[in-house]
Amino acid sequence: MKLLIIRHGDPDYEHDSLTEKGWKEARYLSERIAALDVSNFYVSPLGRAKDTASCTLEKMGRTAEECPWLREFAVPIQRPDVPKKKMIAWDWLPQDWTREPRFFRPDAWHQSEVLQEAHVKEEYDWVIEHFDALLEKHGYRRDGAYYQAVRPNNDTIVFFCHFGVECVLLSHLMNISPMVLWHTLCAAPTSVTTVITEERRKGIAAFRVNSFGDTAHLYCHAEPPSFAARFCECYGNPGERVD
Repeated sequence: MKLLIIRHGDPDYEHDSLTEKGWKEARYLSERIAALDVSNFYVSPLGRAKDTASCTLEKMGRTAEECPWLREFAVPIQRPDVPKKKMIAWDWLPQDWTREPRFFRPDAWHQSEVLQEAHVKEEYDWVIEHFDALLEKHGYRRDGAYYQAVRPNNDTIVFFCHFGVECVLLSHLMNISPMVLWHTLCAAPTSVTTVITEERRKGIAAFRVNSFGDTAHLYCHAEPPSFAARFCECYGNPGERVD
């Protein structure tokens, strides 16, 4: 089975929609996805993800199932360097999060006082509980750190969602800390991450990332990826954000 995890287009956060560039990205993305044989579509309830999906769904004459757990992973935490304002759990300065050895461990990343106070693990568990239930519906049942291929298949299912929750799903499939993924990966708007099952022994499956954050559909139209996913390459670069 193939999972395509797609981040929404260049966001207009104020209106929870897409910018003009974001709509263009979504249209280019639709050309790519419409060429595939997709069995099911799933979408976040947030507007920017639904707007991104709309271009593909309209082109294919399809609908998507809305999943509350695919919303952005926006649990507010008290980031160490911003004491008077709560921030999203997955955006820390490198000099702060890397000081905590537990953040690198899949069994202990959630044990820091900051994350415990914000109940981040509870939100994480809620997401992966629904994710695993969906995968089981499609024939793959979680068994420890791998999956039982109960009804193995070559289906393709597509998720339209957000960067933060994308890393949560990947961390569960890859059995690694989401803190590492949140802070070392960057998925540009409308990028496509492809994860494919491998069943090397009958009935035992693992999910393997075949590509991450692919924006080939933008490059073939000479459309540069949005900078919305990134921070400044060099401090002080004009127009590039630092926070």
